[in-house]
Amino acid sequence: MNIQKLLFLFSLSFCFIFCSFQTDKPAQSPSNSKAIGTKTPIDSNKIELYSIVGVGDMMLGTNYPNESYLPANGGRDLLQDVLPILQDADVTFGNLEGTLLNEGGNVKRCSNPSLCYAFRSPENYINHFTEAGFDVVSIANNHTGDFGAEGRSTTKRILDESGIAYAGLAGTDETTIFERNGIKYGFCAFAPNTGTVDIRNISRAKQIVERLEAQSDIVIVSFHGGAEGEKNQNVTRKTEMYYGENRGNVYDFAHAVIDAGADIVFGHGPHVTRAMELYNNRLIMYSLGNFCTYGRFNLRGPAGIAPIVNVTVDKYGGFVHGKITPIYQGKTHGPKVDVQARATKKLIELTKTDFPETRLLIEEDGWILKK
Repeated sequence: MNIQKLLFLFSLSFCFIFCSFQTDKPAQSPSNSKAIGTKTPIDSNKIELYSIVGVGDMMLGTNYPNESYLPANGGRDLLQDVLPILQDADVTFGNLEGTLLNEGGNVKRCSNPSLCYAFRSPENYINHFTEAGFDVVSIANNHTGDFGAEGRSTTKRILDESGIAYAGLAGTDETTIFERNGIKYGFCAFAPNTGTVDIRNISRAKQIVERLEAQSDIVIVSFHGGAEGEKNQNVTRKTEMYYGENRGNVYDFAHAVIDAGADIVFGHGPHVTRAMELYNNRLIMYSLGNFCTYGRFNLRGPAGIAPIVNVTVDKYGGFVHGKITPIYQGKTHGPKVDVQARATKKLIELTKTDFPETRLLIEEDGWILKK
């Protein structure tokens, strides 16, 4: 056998081994199985991946009861430290607490003012959200009605004009579908509060998700639910009460909407970080905590740390991997990357405690992988 033929056979063998290694290298092969759904399994050799960033509660300052609760420099500095992280995704989501309204509106009445706040951010603060790359927000929470019909209608108008999608109001804005890079994203949002799509009506939630699933490539569900505060960081898998209010069973809700066709579930409301879970190869984040909540929010202890979660999915919503960026807030500044990684450590701890059966592996550097 001549030397040229030997070199050819050697190179062919090397290519076969190397190419096989490259094909098999991903530790997490996308899976598209759902209890309910009609999406076609993909060819694992032609995987298209998409990234969705989720953050928790957002309220960038309020001019009510007076302007002393507004940040310096018109709020332009609040998100600067995390802009590259928020912008580095196909879709970026957050929960919009309160209204975008310069003045006026009918402020809500509170039976207990010490437990009740009303948020009215200047209308031009929408520029901070668009600069950060937000594509969609939830308006299903206990502050969306802080300034009555005028507050809701003005907030929706400003979001429409900015190109940011939204959902969460019962009867009017229950769902939205928007397109990014040729992919149709369906979005819906739920809460236990008056005027919002009710998280406690799980059968209705499943119907809403099923309709979205039939019209969309990837379905994102948001919920504002669960009891609040440091003592309520664990997912109980039961109906949660807080100051006499039924805040829903977030565990049953999240599983039900995934069974109905949801691909990602982003939770918020407890104002602290909660565990995450992989269910039917779909990611559930039970609480993303306080992301950027200036001036009127308690940021002590666990309330001052939170994750930014970047979820990578395939074209049909199957979880591939994720990445946590831990952040912290202070009284005079917005979210900053936390070199102590406190939110990541808390997620590791809570997920091991609350969902020991989950197939998720959260690493100390923030990577979220499948076991």
